[in-house]
Amino acid sequence: MDKPAIAGGTPVRETKLYYGHQYIDEADVKAVAEVLVSEALTCGPKVPELERRLCALTGAKHAVMCSNGTAALHIAMMAAGIGEGDEVITSPITFAASANCVLYCGGKPVFADIKPDTYNIDPESVRAKITDRTRAVVAVDYSGQAAALDELLALCREKGILLIEDGAHSIGTKYKGKPVGSIADMTVFSFHPVKTVTGGEGGAVLTNNDALYEKLMLYRSHGIVKDAAFFEHESHGPWYHEQIDLGYNYRITDIQCALILSQLDKLEMFSARRREIVNKYNDAFSKIPELFVQQEIAESDTTRHLYILRINPEMLRIDRKGFFEAMAAENICCNVHYIPVYWHPYYEKLGYKKGLCPNAEKLYEEMMSLPLYYSMTDEDVDDVIRAVVKLVDYYKK
Repeated sequence: MDKPAIAGGTPVRETKLYYGHQYIDEADVKAVAEVLVSEALTCGPKVPELERRLCALTGAKHAVMCSNGTAALHIAMMAAGIGEGDEVITSPITFAASANCVLYCGGKPVFADIKPDTYNIDPESVRAKITDRTRAVVAVDYSGQAAALDELLALCREKGILLIEDGAHSIGTKYKGKPVGSIADMTVFSFHPVKTVTGGEGGAVLTNNDALYEKLMLYRSHGIVKDAAFFEHESHGPWYHEQIDLGYNYRITDIQCALILSQLDKLEMFSARRREIVNKYNDAFSKIPELFVQQEIAESDTTRHLYILRINPEMLRIDRKGFFEAMAAENICCNVHYIPVYWHPYYEKLGYKKGLCPNAEKLYEEMMSLPLYYSMTDEDVDDVIRAVVKLVDYYKK
């Protein structure tokens, strides 16, 4: 039996392998360079070009690019009309922005539990949390797998509330053969460097609703309009514009949009490689009783952003923290996605208590994210598997 590196053995690899990394090729560099010597670095032609591209990719009627995924969530909340006293239901297993965006608007995040096998928000838990103050559900496509969109959409229609899909993880994923982005009332994407497609930063909101689209465009750019159809006063001349609401500067640059456009050319390639890695992990880990493999619903053809390894602590002489540290000693650098949002001190101060979502809390205590990105070699993938198997063999009861 191989001794783990943390116990004095030899690591499975000499160099560190990180959990995520962007892939940039010459085409990406060229696309950005062309913008750098063009007439417009921001508010130029690449922004609407990318918006049209995302509509073509997803089938959505409208796309609104903005500076990052959090900004996209914020303007989606504003477009939904969330205000003081309104409640929005979301998952606790997500980056804090999924709930913070509700607070930005004066609303109250309400946390529904996850399903213990898929780790996505449970529609039955959502139903139980709906009150007469509920205005929307933010369903997170955790790890890239689509949430149970049919059930959630039917529930939202029944209750007269909006479904906002937090698709920060799920660009490239299809639900019942339909690309994520055109199913919910609004869908949000993120283009952070560890995501499947990157612009360095960047976000988007997609919708089929004309009224929501007009609000999204307004809130993205200071609440200012330049189209005379929206003016409240008579125009003073060709330069004239009006601020008709309070918005934000959430605009994105042409530099970023050029990079995202180039990255989208490789989306199928990125998706295929991520699926290969996920399948190889699943084949290895599903045979090990000390580990749990995330289950997928049949409806989701998933481009996976994260690979979640979950240990069974009852069958091991080591907890998640110990396993995480032992993986690092093998030079496999993992991460944890996520600490339940309401466990953060800020949310504690708002009155949220531990115990709200037992499935989510149990998942958090047992999981970590393994390396998963396009440029991982087969040898890298094998190293991850060898490290996991090595630790399980050594620490199993």
